[in-house]
Amino acid sequence: MLTIFQIVFTVIILSLSTYGIITHDYHWNFLLVFFIGLVMLILGIKKFQSETKVYGWFYMGVFLFSVIVSIQIFFR
Repeated sequence: MLTIFQIVFTVIILSLSTYGIITHDYHWNFLLVFFIGLVMLILGIKKFQSETKVYGWFYMGVFLFSVIVSIQIFFR
């Protein structure tokens, strides 16, 4: 199930970044950062399940940071 979410979020990230590069419209960057954070959350959960907790905590920290940044970009 996590792998399906990871693939879906990665496709969304690739499509948003491709759209931004082609059109030079960076209005949707907050969504890009948010979905990158969600992928980091999924990677963190996978690392916790595979008993490498240091990387799991690192991914969780990156997730929190990117969600906070995307919220700040959204309300700007």
